[in-house]
Amino acid sequence: MKFAIKYIAAAICVSICTSSFASPLREAVLRNAAIENGFVKPEQTHATVNLELVKVGKLLFESKLLSLNEDTACASCHLDRFGSADGLPNAIGVGGVGHGERRLRSEGAIIPRNTLALWGVGGLEFDRFFWDGKVDKSDQQISSQFGDSKPSDDPLVVAVHLPPAELDEMLRDSKENLIFETESVGSATALYKILTARILSDSRLAQEVAVAYPEVREVTFLHLAKAIAAFIRENFKLQPTKFSKFVFENGALTEAELKGGLVFYGKGRCSGCHKGPYFSDMKFHAIPFPQIGFGKNGYGVDYGRFNTTLNAEEIYKFRTPVLYNVAKTAPYSHSGAVTSLKDAIIYHFDPLKDYQSERDDSRSRAEFYKRLSVWSNETFKPELLNEDDIENLITFLGTLEFEAQMSVLELE
Repeated sequence: MKFAIKYIAAAICVSICTSSFASPLREAVLRNAAIENGFVKPEQTHATVNLELVKVGKLLFESKLLSLNEDTACASCHLDRFGSADGLPNAIGVGGVGHGERRLRSEGAIIPRNTLALWGVGGLEFDRFFWDGKVDKSDQQISSQFGDSKPSDDPLVVAVHLPPAELDEMLRDSKENLIFETESVGSATALYKILTARILSDSRLAQEVAVAYPEVREVTFLHLAKAIAAFIRENFKLQPTKFSKFVFENGALTEAELKGGLVFYGKGRCSGCHKGPYFSDMKFHAIPFPQIGFGKNGYGVDYGRFNTTLNAEEIYKFRTPVLYNVAKTAPYSHSGAVTSLKDAIIYHFDPLKDYQSERDDSRSRAEFYKRLSVWSNETFKPELLNEDDIENLITFLGTLEFEAQMSVLELE
């Protein structure tokens, strides 16, 4: 009898919460769910920055002098028009020309992962960087490719050190000199000295660096990295959104946005992983998205987090991406294989949606089955969502957009 009463009460609650005549109750449910899952006002994520460092950091972010071949800048792959990403499935690094489709058709080196957007990067509690978390301060100690020789106790500053030393991303050795292909701490240190000297040989950059560091006699790459980190923290910090105004300022949502929010925190189980200040738990999960391109491990394979930790339990897992401005950052997934936000959502609960075994060889099928097996053990798989659920969820995700504060040049 008690069970029957509880069942009837739950049914009545669901009916009320999905009824258009109960908006105040549904709004309260959504607000409470957001706060319980760690959503905070955007300003609570902002880190204090030195504005003089931000100024020079912007110039460095836009400068191709930070690549050994002088043809790639941070801003080459992080563009306002693509939501601080590049709009490409896989990034194009050294040798790339232009942006968007033009860059894709250039002869630049292919980076076998999708470019992550920069929203919130370096904010408070943002402690894991890159798809595989190769820079990680989640346990208070920094783990990175530098090992015990980490250049800073600030994980974002450490992360900034990596792209200029990453082969094909911002670095390509000459045929005569292959020293940097060792990718050792020693070769990276030698590279940083070259890049620093080059920056300081540019009169404008040297002047701005001197203003930012008036008491520093010998500028090193660490000083440049700190400036870039300051710029990223300031320029890509979280801003108010329609959803933050709804939760904290009693702003209004449309019927579709409200329904989508309830799916997000309800049957969609999205908040199981997309939670906290950045709509990311900063952990690693396996979703069997299609793998396009040659992959980080070659032959169409990317072992994800395993490449960083060598922990077999983390194979095929990638860091949960931030959802701010997600509608602008297509294509999706670590491999950039998913072109629409709708499909990205569907793959979370129906990874066989477009699978055609006959188009893959036996090696590719075997890899897909392995990814599928890892995904099957994920805790927060959504329930089956219908068409209305998906469309409302997409509409809700649109409430996480804010006006870009970027002033980055779109470099040629």
